[in-house]
Amino acid sequence: MAAPIDLELKKAFSELQVKMIDTQQKVKLADLQIDQLTRVQKHAKLTHTEITTLPDNTRLYEGVGRMFILQSKEEINNQLMDKQKTADEKIKELEQKKVYLERSVKEAEDNIREMLLSRRAQ
Repeated sequence: MAAPIDLELKKAFSELQVKMIDTQQKVKLADLQIDQLTRVQKHAKLTHTEITTLPDNTRLYEGVGRMFILQSKEEINNQLMDKQKTADEKIKELEQKKVYLERSVKEAEDNIREMLLSRRAQ
């Protein structure tokens, strides 16, 4: 009678191990993406602060591939603000994803603990 329960526990542990490894990889990926987005956000913010100090008649160019396009100060400021907003939204999404992943692993661990406790009670 003990053999089927042991196989069930072994299967549950192997599933948990696979889930933990997968989740850890996803969390690391999310952390890397958050770091990259914070750098993009910081770059856009610094560029925006520098541009605001320039006189309004200054000619500003946007780099596109290997060329530069003349843009108005307002257009560049709008693009930088959009970049900051987009990065901020993506960071929030990634942080929510991380919380969800960590919660799902904790739930799986709790399920296995319950399984162990029920086995010991028998």
